[in-house]
Amino acid sequence: MADSLIIIPTYNEKENIERIIRKVFSLEGDFHILIVDDGSPDGTGMIVKELCQFFPDRLHIEERRGKLGLGTAYIHGFRWALAREYAYIFEMDADFSHNPDDLLRLKEACITGADMAVGSRYIQGVNVVNWPMKRVLLSYFASMYVRAIMRIDIQDATAGFVCFRREVLETIPLDKIRFVGYAFQIEMKFKAIQDGFRVVEVPIIFTDRTHGTSKMSTKIFREAFWGVISLKWASLFMKSNRKGRN
Repeated sequence: MADSLIIIPTYNEKENIERIIRKVFSLEGDFHILIVDDGSPDGTGMIVKELCQFFPDRLHIEERRGKLGLGTAYIHGFRWALAREYAYIFEMDADFSHNPDDLLRLKEACITGADMAVGSRYIQGVNVVNWPMKRVLLSYFASMYVRAIMRIDIQDATAGFVCFRREVLETIPLDKIRFVGYAFQIEMKFKAIQDGFRVVEVPIIFTDRTHGTSKMSTKIFREAFWGVISLKWASLFMKSNRKGRN
């Protein structure tokens, strides 16, 4: 059995899904893919199920009813992976904003000592292509805000291109992860650091999608803004409780 599973959440990705699947399977190394589709009305799920016939045992799909959020899709995928024997579990977008070639670099980082490898847009300057300047600045300063509030040394806290060693996902209580958008990505990194795991950033170039529609919304940004404060407050409260029990 392959040791690596890539989880790709989808909602209306018919323009991208076959291309991203075939690209991943063209890479060296025996990667498996799990598509978590939230009932895409454009037929994304049907395309994946047809491709499963060409990639038996390597391509899998879990279909959910309705758009339930990115974070819950990944949690669903994590549980699916942990029920099997995968050692390296990845998060990746379907729209080629994450270059599949970088999967090999993220995995290598985990093989050589990282517990969680993050594909970082900001560890070596600002490496974003085709984003309007307003969005670049918003994302960059969002990461600065996270570092200031959370006191974590992660340059790209909202990054969604990640490789986890299995042990990280076995340790983090997945049923207590609270957020579904950008704040989900922040929460997973924060929990990993809290649990003593080594989080390493690997420089990537992020390229905005050329096909399909972005799922970003003001609601997701609001969740991230207030979620950071909520996570920090909860962590301080937990520390206070621990001290009280000592």
